Amino acid sequence: MTYAITQTCCSDATCVSVCPVNCIHPTPEEPDFGRTEMLYIDPKSCIDCGACADACPVEAVFPVDSLPAAQAQYGPVNAEYFAGREPSQDPAGPNFHAWGEPTFERSLSSDFAPLRVAVVGTGPAGMYAAEDLLLHTSAEVTLIDRLPVAGGLIRYGVAPDHLSTKKAGDTFARFHTHPRVRMHLGLEVGRDITPEELAAHHDAVIYAVGAPAGRQLGIPGEDLPGSICATTFVSWYNAHPEVAPDAVDVSAERVVVVGNGNVALDAARILVSDPEALAKGDIAHHALEALRAGSVREVVLLGRRGPEDAAYTASELLALKHLEGVELVVDDHDPRTGAAIDAAAPGDRAALLRDVAREAVDWSHPPAAGRRIVFRFHSAPSEAVGEGAVGAVRVTDGADGPGSTSGREIPAGLLLRAVGQRGLPLTGLPFDEASGTVPHESGRVAGRPGTYVVGWIKRGPSGGIGANRTCAAETVGTLLDDAVGGALPAPEHGAKAFQRLARRRNRRLVDARGLAEIERVELALGRRDGRPRVKLATVPELVAAAKGGRRRIPG
Repeated sequence: MTYAITQTCCSDATCVSVCPVNCIHPTPEEPDFGRTEMLYIDPKSCIDCGACADACPVEAVFPVDSLPAAQAQYGPVNAEYFAGREPSQDPAGPNFHAWGEPTFERSLSSDFAPLRVAVVGTGPAGMYAAEDLLLHTSAEVTLIDRLPVAGGLIRYGVAPDHLSTKKAGDTFARFHTHPRVRMHLGLEVGRDITPEELAAHHDAVIYAVGAPAGRQLGIPGEDLPGSICATTFVSWYNAHPEVAPDAVDVSAERVVVVGNGNVALDAARILVSDPEALAKGDIAHHALEALRAGSVREVVLLGRRGPEDAAYTASELLALKHLEGVELVVDDHDPRTGAAIDAAAPGDRAALLRDVAREAVDWSHPPAAGRRIVFRFHSAPSEAVGEGAVGAVRVTDGADGPGSTSGREIPAGLLLRAVGQRGLPLTGLPFDEASGTVPHESGRVAGRPGTYVVGWIKRGPSGGIGANRTCAAETVGTLLDDAVGGALPAPEHGAKAFQRLARRRNRRLVDARGLAEIERVELALGRRDGRPRVKLATVPELVAAAKGGRRRIPG
């Protein structure tokens, strides 16, 4: 019996570090690491020890012979990665994959003084940086987030029906109560305190603030009511306190989603899933009730290019194919689409659509009975049409060039723009408008000694949860090099002075104890409703739960 890595793989490579026979690839030392959609286990060299399954933070590793039907394809998927990559036997031992020479990238002297480091942002990027500092140095870490609850992308970006992926947050949560950690949630840099004040109380500051803004389409009608960014939709169904419960109207029968990346597929899946199935996750209560009362029966995914260039990962598409009661259809309006699917080699992304029905969709009719997702490739939006709100989306046909106003109209009451995200300028820090990132050198912010970036604000919105681990390792390595080299400015004030300053500026701050109270309340509300968790969806609710001690849970 061998093991296989499945859909929820986060690629943080924890499994690689515990594998005794080096059968999980690509490893962080290999060129393909960070470029493949997931990690893979070689069935020929796996020894069935189960170490990878025990170490996996997102429950993505299972024995091949016990994979459920919806994930049975991952046995062949893992094996296919190694086709044509036959390893040679290590001449010095029994392993099929030779281990590389050990490397020691960091060397700190035994008398290296403890650093005081602030990490702004408690999503995966910030927490990987904090973890690195806490496990490998004697640093004291100040965790800061502008929201009164920790989690970042894991809490507010991962789809609510991907509970296994959210388990990565459990790995980070163990550091919230670390004896060398101080937590200040609800503290916003640039509003409550300045970057200069933050720097004056710490040896170094790491910004891990992500890329929260959605990109624009640049088409007429884009600002009509009923046209929203996918980031808003994701925040809405994840109970983000900065998105109102009535921010999304799902009363239309048809929705057009522009884009075909994983965010677009997540949005489509949530819109057409059985609400009772979604109730098994931690979807926002207001979103669940809206979807129960909603009318969406068809989601159209627009892709500017063909299926061979689709941005979604194979695992996300495979998840759609196992969505109960939902039909997948490929709009056969352009002959290039079918040709690309038929010509695709095994393992190519387009080949995954080979068993999906194709039809030339007549958009003049309302959606047929049932629920379905329609892939329309070689088509882009040219205009959102409607009197006072979106009523249709004019799209190009395959023969139309970019910017064409010809094509056809697809009647739809909701337009979701899922064409990427970008970072926002940070007060007092340089910013590259073209890339939406902070200029840096291996994480070191140009012209700002002691200031660093990690995650999407550093490299742009690419890579999933695990990609932040190697990103954080680079930034922390740069920080430690600067510390050893004497390049960090000495803080002007002590740790207690910063705690007093933060409390003086914002008296509603949440600490680790308050975060634990929020967790307790949400889990209790979940038990009351027969769900894993019911998220508190507003800042006042979160702060009240944190401060409420033995807050009574409504009956």
